[in-house]
Amino acid sequence: MKSLELLVERIILSSRWILVVFYLGLVAALAVYAVSFLYKFLKVAKNVFVYDDAQMILAMLGLIDAALVASLILMVMIAGYENFVSRFDEAEQDVSFLGKLDSGSLKIKVASSIVAISSIHLLQVFLNVQQYTDGRLMWLTLMHLAFVVSAVLLGFLEQIMGKLKG
Repeated sequence: MKSLELLVERIILSSRWILVVFYLGLVAALAVYAVSFLYKFLKVAKNVFVYDDAQMILAMLGLIDAALVASLILMVMIAGYENFVSRFDEAEQDVSFLGKLDSGSLKIKVASSIVAISSIHLLQVFLNVQQYTDGRLMWLTLMHLAFVVSAVLLGFLEQIMGKLKG
């Protein structure tokens, strides 16, 4: 019976390598998103002398938003791989730029990124307020506030969990 248990454990632990397919898919998605970013950038560069201040601000916010989304994808990719598949070999790769990306800090960083992305999107909406109904503005604001409250609560819970562990 013990050998069957060890076999099941070995199979379950080995199954984590299936996640590599998902992380490679995220690499491909990031590459596709980079092409989309370059298209947006070229559009802004082409219209730099045509856009008024408000249009330029909206275009820059769009580029910042894209950079934040790309950073979020990269953060999830690296932290997910390191936490669930295999540790990076620090002797061969310089991964010092990662900082601490355990599951607790990853949740906080992802929540913070989502709040930042939501903030930029909401700012873009407010700069084009005439294109939105009052009801749509209310729902977008409420969704953003839900993201903010969730991130704050998540941070608070992580702090409590840290105190309980330490």
